[in-house]
Amino acid sequence: MAGSFALSMRRETAIVANIKNTAQAVAIAESGIAVAGMMLALPDANQRWRTDGSVYRIEADEAEIRVRLLAENGKIDINKADEKLLTSFLANAPLGNEKPVFNLASAIMDWRDADDLVHLDGAEKKEYQEAGLHYSPRNKPFQSIDELQLVLGMDQPTFEWLAPLVTIYSGQAQVNMPSASAEVLRTLPELDAEIINDYLAARLQSAQQDLPPPPFPSAPANAGQNNASQIITVISEAALSDGASAKITAVLLNSQSAKTPYQILDWQHDTLGDLGLFAESQPDYPAASDWIAKHYVEPELNR
Repeated sequence: MAGSFALSMRRETAIVANIKNTAQAVAIAESGIAVAGMMLALPDANQRWRTDGSVYRIEADEAEIRVRLLAENGKIDINKADEKLLTSFLANAPLGNEKPVFNLASAIMDWRDADDLVHLDGAEKKEYQEAGLHYSPRNKPFQSIDELQLVLGMDQPTFEWLAPLVTIYSGQAQVNMPSASAEVLRTLPELDAEIINDYLAARLQSAQQDLPPPPFPSAPANAGQNNASQIITVISEAALSDGASAKITAVLLNSQSAKTPYQILDWQHDTLGDLGLFAESQPDYPAASDWIAKHYVEPELNR
């Protein structure tokens, strides 16, 4: 009985300690969001944190925080992008070796448009019924990224791949090139891989040296070049020395007000996957450490 009681107490102690450590990691990750809001409001534009997928590293007592910022106009807007852009983008998706029954780009167009006319290889009400689904396209713009999971032909691996690269907040048919992350730029049509790599290296160097970002050297017609985004996704991940970790993704509206510098449009506590900000490099997915623009020790931020 004594041994059983001791074992039970040991287990309960471990559970309580784990809950405490996780709560501490969440609180530290939340502080990363607050720091990002502060750094976006700096008066010197060259010292502000970049919203092009750059990663910022902060060392604190027994913890490290990594923060990544992504401008929404640097993503592909699933409500505005034309079929050519969607097709080129989805050509990079992990659809497997088998040809999908329905073309996803056309199915996305059919979901968001206001009519019941079927795009080539698309899907409207009849196709959803034939697939045994008890719903049909909304024929309205997407209200969230998660709604993409309802589109006929969408599978989970494809959705998980594209979710970080698309948006409903941009309102632009084209991607703003200087704000686009490396992952987005590599999915766009008519872009040379060597030009992209050279541009990414120059852009990262300019951030590290507090210099203005370089213009994109070559872009398809009508692509955005310098439109500043007021809506930004901030990913903050904290790793504690005891192994606890937490990740938060927030969508912020930069209001540029002294009282409320930003408004929170979305807030999610994410489960940590293989592609977190502390993950090592993987095929076709660089390590976040490759995009670290600045490295801070906590007292530096206090100044």
